[in-house]
Amino acid sequence: MNHHATLEREQLPLHGKRVIEFGQYIAAPAAGQTLADLGADVIKIEPPGGDTARRLGWEKDDFGPMFSAYNRGKRSVVLDLRQKQDLQQALTLIAQSDVLLQNARPGTMEKFALDSVTVRKTFPALIYGQVSAFGQNGEYSQRPGFDIAAQAESGMMSLNGFADRDPVRIGFTVVDLLASQALVTGVLAALLRRYEHAKGALVDVSLIDVAVSALANAWAEYGLNQRMPLRRGNGQATVAPAAEVLQAQDGLIVLSAYTDAHFSVLCRTIERMDLLQDNRFANNQARVANRSELNATLSDSFGSMSVDALAALLNKAGLVFGVIRTMDQVKAGQGGVSNDLFVSITSSQGTNLSLPGLPFSLDGQARNAAHLPALGEHTDEVLAQLAKG
Repeated sequence: MNHHATLEREQLPLHGKRVIEFGQYIAAPAAGQTLADLGADVIKIEPPGGDTARRLGWEKDDFGPMFSAYNRGKRSVVLDLRQKQDLQQALTLIAQSDVLLQNARPGTMEKFALDSVTVRKTFPALIYGQVSAFGQNGEYSQRPGFDIAAQAESGMMSLNGFADRDPVRIGFTVVDLLASQALVTGVLAALLRRYEHAKGALVDVSLIDVAVSALANAWAEYGLNQRMPLRRGNGQATVAPAAEVLQAQDGLIVLSAYTDAHFSVLCRTIERMDLLQDNRFANNQARVANRSELNATLSDSFGSMSVDALAALLNKAGLVFGVIRTMDQVKAGQGGVSNDLFVSITSSQGTNLSLPGLPFSLDGQARNAAHLPALGEHTDEVLAQLAKG
């Protein structure tokens, strides 16, 4: 049970701020959700058919996995921007908003005069946040682009997988999510600046820039060593044992103990001091050169121990390791996961999910439960508020 008090919405840092989101799929909606979790009133503008994510790979209702993951805590308003009256209502909402988020393909918002240049001329205090695949200008800007394209084009996939096999995509939409957090960071910085200087901002994020930036360590390795970093599966190229996947009796662990001091502790912990006298493992350079033999030797030593017993032993020794778990083995309040990380997500159509909330807490307060909006659930409510001025 959660013993923290739930933080009242009025106490959240973005309470009183309004965000209007023209978002589809992940990058802008995920950013909008974070701002909603922080207290902003996020109004999601959806076309008559709704955000495509509602039914992507899902037929049961309008709350498919992608939509449910990134749209809690928002209000849904359906507007057909091709209709003059609906477009005017969107502009009225923008006029009453602090932040606009969109991730349409470059050129789309221009069709409705909702692009950053046009909108910011009319509303100079607005913070306009946009996400594209390959930037707003240039020959690549008109390419359709999702997370997978950025993983491929940035070099990310070239580093993921095993050297003797094809490159492998990272198993979730990592670039979209990194882009959403970059967008949130830019918006929060712009809100802070506006507080000081009463000035709006354009926050421009591209998936390709985010993906390339995420590889900063690989870029440093490339620049310093003048060798192309290549995929090698598990393990780190220049140190060992580091990020090695090793077999215990009833499962797998990942282990890093690459400094000479930590390797010595590891050998003592598993009662294999003989490894310190083995020339193949005498120092880091030798261990890297003989990584396969080292991993086979460690797996042989671990093979008689259960994962739990091995984890307890390595933990007591102060070594860096992780048990490789499947999602059904990850529980709130266990393995260091916060007791209240998972929040209750509901909808008017019967959705009832437990999903991870914000990955940080404020003043130790509990993360808040949230509602998923049905398509157009708040249209009448929001438009009535507009009519009142």
